Amino acid sequence: MPTTETPTLAPLRRDLDFRRVFAASAAGKLGTQVSFLAVPLVAVSFLSATPGQVGVLGALANAAWLLIGLPAGAWVDRMRRRPVMIAADLVRALLLISVPVAWWAGALTLTQLYAVVFAVGVATVFSEVAGQSLIPTLVGRDRVTEANAALVGLDSVLTVGGRSGAGALIGVIGAPLAVIVDACGYLFSALFLSRVRAPEPVAAPVRRSLLAEIREGVVLIWRNPVLRPIAIAGTGNNIAAIIVITMLPVRFVGELHVSELLLGVFFALGGLGTFAGAALTSRLVARLGRRRMLILPHLIGVPFALLVPLADAGTWLWVAAAGWLIGSARFGVTNVIGVSYRQQATPDHLLGRMNATMRFLFTGALAVGALLAGVLGDRFGVVPALWTGTLLAALAWLPVLAIPKSDG
Repeated sequence: MPTTETPTLAPLRRDLDFRRVFAASAAGKLGTQVSFLAVPLVAVSFLSATPGQVGVLGALANAAWLLIGLPAGAWVDRMRRRPVMIAADLVRALLLISVPVAWWAGALTLTQLYAVVFAVGVATVFSEVAGQSLIPTLVGRDRVTEANAALVGLDSVLTVGGRSGAGALIGVIGAPLAVIVDACGYLFSALFLSRVRAPEPVAAPVRRSLLAEIREGVVLIWRNPVLRPIAIAGTGNNIAAIIVITMLPVRFVGELHVSELLLGVFFALGGLGTFAGAALTSRLVARLGRRRMLILPHLIGVPFALLVPLADAGTWLWVAAAGWLIGSARFGVTNVIGVSYRQQATPDHLLGRMNATMRFLFTGALAVGALLAGVLGDRFGVVPALWTGTLLAALAWLPVLAIPKSDG
C-alpha cells in the first residue's frame, strides 16, 4: 500500500518537486494578481460598467464553486491531481487570451467578459481542489504546515508585488493588454507542473455513486468539532471580504479618481499584512497553540479593519491603508492554521471532497458576496456597501470560539 509520508524530513527548499509546485503556484498567481485589477478595470474604464455589473463580474468569477464545487471534489478523488492542474492551466490561458484579442479587434463586450470570467472560474475549481489535495502526498503530512506557510506566504508576496506592479503595468499598457500577463502565468505554471516527478498514489476504484461520495465529504466537515466552526467562520469572512474588495476599485477609480497604481499599492498593503501573518504562524502556534491563534488575530485586527471605509482623498486614504495592512495580517495566520488542520485531519481518499466542500462554502460565499456588493452599491452607495462588509467581518469570525479547547 503506498504511503503518503516522505522518507526524510529535509527542509522543503531542498525538495525539488515541491520547488517546482511552488514555482508553478508563483507563475499562475502572479498573473492572477494582474487580472484581479485588470478585469474589473476593463469593465469600468472600457465598458462603462456600473457597480452592479462589477458585482456580477465578481460573482461569476466564483459562481462555479456553487455549481460544480462539490462534485468536482469527488471527481478529483478519482483522478491523479497533477494532470488536472496542468489541464486547468492551459484552459485558463486560452480563455484569457481572448480578452485582449477581442479588445484589439474592437469586439470586446461585457457579455464576453462575463463568459470568460465564469469559464476561468470553472477551471480554477478543479485546479485548486487538486492542488490542495496534492500537497499532503507530495511533502508528507508532517510537513504540511511548513508547506502551507510557504504557499500562503507566496500568495501574500505576490499580492504585494503583483497588485502594485499590476497598477503600474495597467497605467502603461492598459487593462486589456495586461490580461496577457495572467495568460502567460498559467502557461508557465503548466510547464513547471509537467516537470514534477514524484509519483501519485493510484486512485481508489469507484464503488459508489457520485452523490454518496459528495455526501461523505459534507458529513466529514459537519460532524468534526473543529472543521465545522472553521467552515462557518470562513464562509462569513469571505462574504464580508469580497464586498469590500469588489467596491474598492469602484470607490478609488470611479469616485475618488485616484490612479490605478495607487489602487494597486493599497491592495498590495493587504498582501503585505497577510504575508507577515503567515510568516509568523509557525512560531506563534508553537508558543500559544492552534486554537488560540485562530482567535487572537481577529481580536487584534478587527478594529484596524474598520478604518477601511474611511478611505477618501487625502490623509484618510492613508489611514484606511494602515487599517487594511494591519487588519489583513489576521488572515495570514488563520489561513495557514485552517488549511493545515484540514489536511492533517482528513484521510487521503477524502482530501478532494473535503477541500471541495470547504471551497464550495468559501468561494461560493465570494460569489454571493460579490452580488450583494453590487446590490448594496447600486441601491445605497459604495461607502455604505464598504461599511456593510467591514462590520460583517467584525462578527464573522466568532464561530471559531466554539472549537473545543482540547483541540488547541
